Amino acid sequence: MKVLGVGNAIVDVLCKVDDQFIQDHNLTKGTMKLIDEQEFKKLLLNLKIENTVSGGSVANSIVGMSQLGDHVGFIGKVNSDDLGQKYIEGLKKENVEYFYKIKEENIPTGTCLILITPDSERTMCTFLGIAGQIDEQDIDEQAVKASEITFLEGYLWDEGGPTKAFGKALSFANKSAMSLSDPFCVDRHKSSFLDLVKNKLDIIFSNEKEAMSLIDAKSFDEVIEFGKSLNKLFIITRSDKGSMALDGDDVFETQAKTNLNIVDLTGAGDLFAAGFLHGYTNNKNPHESLKLGTEMASKIIQKIGARLD
Repeated sequence: MKVLGVGNAIVDVLCKVDDQFIQDHNLTKGTMKLIDEQEFKKLLLNLKIENTVSGGSVANSIVGMSQLGDHVGFIGKVNSDDLGQKYIEGLKKENVEYFYKIKEENIPTGTCLILITPDSERTMCTFLGIAGQIDEQDIDEQAVKASEITFLEGYLWDEGGPTKAFGKALSFANKSAMSLSDPFCVDRHKSSFLDLVKNKLDIIFSNEKEAMSLIDAKSFDEVIEFGKSLNKLFIITRSDKGSMALDGDDVFETQAKTNLNIVDLTGAGDLFAAGFLHGYTNNKNPHESLKLGTEMASKIIQKIGARLD
């Protein structure tokens, strides 16, 4: 396999809302908030569902790579409930190998409400369900060994089971990559993320906000210096400022595409990672890989959801 993803197996529920809805429910636009099952049900009462998809950040990247013709797999924990079955069917339909033995659990399959405001920004309310209960028993050692890169999801990192799952995956990985996922995750797990970035990972995906938060940077120049000092691939997306890859002292940059009809930013970072990893695992240089990532991200933000047809 080119890449094996390890992440939250979350069913994405896409809904259009106005700005007032975000305010009324004390949500911060453009961020991800963890909610419990009660809050999830309460929010859902006032929403009209546009679509449901087998999601989760790294799963989106893995599906993107599959659509580009790569042989890929995914590990993520679901229940044997209706949503869990739907989740597996969704991945199979996309030719993604699923390396997890589904069983009945006392916690439901994870769900994410993706609230899309008229400015195309997305605000996520995530009920992790069983997805966040992943542990080392759920990591298929053979699948990790059989993939060129094991791609981990920052959203999944948490003390206890998930930490052990990461540890096991990293110990068998040929090469490891991780997405920092969200400024919320970075702030919550700063010392752990710094340790992973400096000592355990080969490839790091981050946006500008996450990178600055990781090292408490006052300016973006500090992020560049930090990235160079790592001597590994540090990839940073910067919205309309384009993206860059730092590889030791080598700096590669590519411009953002312009004149796009942006309808929904969901999955932009996920599909960027898919394009980059597709390039990287098919022997493209970092500059060409950045361009592929940009192309994928540009396509996805011009449609609703995190799936290219």
